[in-house]
Amino acid sequence: MVQPSQPGPEFLPPPDPATPPDIEAVVAAGIARWAEERHARVGAFVDRNFSLAGTIRLHRRALGADLLRAPANVALMPLFVLAQLAAAGLRAAGARRAAGRLASRRPFLETAVARELAWRLNVDLLELPCDDGRRRSDRDALAAAILAELAAAGCCPAASAGAPLRHRTDAGLAARLDGVVGTWTGTRTAASELLSNLMLAGAGASAFQQLTPGALSLAPLLAGALAQQAAILSFPLGATLGSLWYGVFAVSPSPWLVAGVTVGLMVAGAVLTAFAGIAGDPLQRALGLHRRRLHRLIDALADQLRGDHEAALRVRDHYVARIFDVVDVVGAAVRATTR
Repeated sequence: MVQPSQPGPEFLPPPDPATPPDIEAVVAAGIARWAEERHARVGAFVDRNFSLAGTIRLHRRALGADLLRAPANVALMPLFVLAQLAAAGLRAAGARRAAGRLASRRPFLETAVARELAWRLNVDLLELPCDDGRRRSDRDALAAAILAELAAAGCCPAASAGAPLRHRTDAGLAARLDGVVGTWTGTRTAASELLSNLMLAGAGASAFQQLTPGALSLAPLLAGALAQQAAILSFPLGATLGSLWYGVFAVSPSPWLVAGVTVGLMVAGAVLTAFAGIAGDPLQRALGLHRRRLHRLIDALADQLRGDHEAALRVRDHYVARIFDVVDVVGAAVRATTR
């Protein structure tokens, strides 16, 4: 989505008869100036997009195909996490190129909310050229910052248009920058999934006084309650005597009822992730999480622009969400083996 660009010679400052400065250092200073200006815009960007009113406006785009894409992305999340763990193993083994290729793979479907966020990030905060297939922006604050430093240093056009700016036309740079942006937008999917798991855990704790970190834990309890209530209502001597009878002789839900409730909870939880950001974004804004992630994103982009191909935005949200899944699966396995 980020489009590399190179300023034309006609916009460069006139040559300086004095000894030219270190062009690479001047370009690095331009990148630093751009990054500093981005950092100053983070607070306003977060307040505009992740306040309650801002996130409600954003999530209007989730009405539609996102109701299918969001559940699909939840299902693909474990595959992504496994790929990241495998990439970390390859990196530790010294296979950095293979690790980089594997880590860059993102099996997710692009949602309308994520597309809009990426557009706003590139155009409003980073001010980099962007084309999402529907809209295009040619604003390039990075080129402007570099040109300002070149002008201040009095660099000649020939030097300015050459190798020092090769990173701005690097074919792989745009993909790496998009990877960093994609990591940031992906954190919201993980945060939404985590919020859904917390809601399931809260439902189980309040209704059944048990730990229910996922659908596999909550479904048997909910199915049992439904079966119990159905049996009481259908008791031949009336619901009052039925409640006394089944208070002593509990009803076990059928496997089909448990399976149906499990699938229903999974679908409901997955659809909920499409809108969970309405509650999650203001909370993360209040805790300062959005600001900290965006500052780290800007630093990672600046390092990439300076030529550090290993720079990346490191997040742990995906792994935290998987902890709930592991606890849920282990709990279901324990219950199955102790029956």
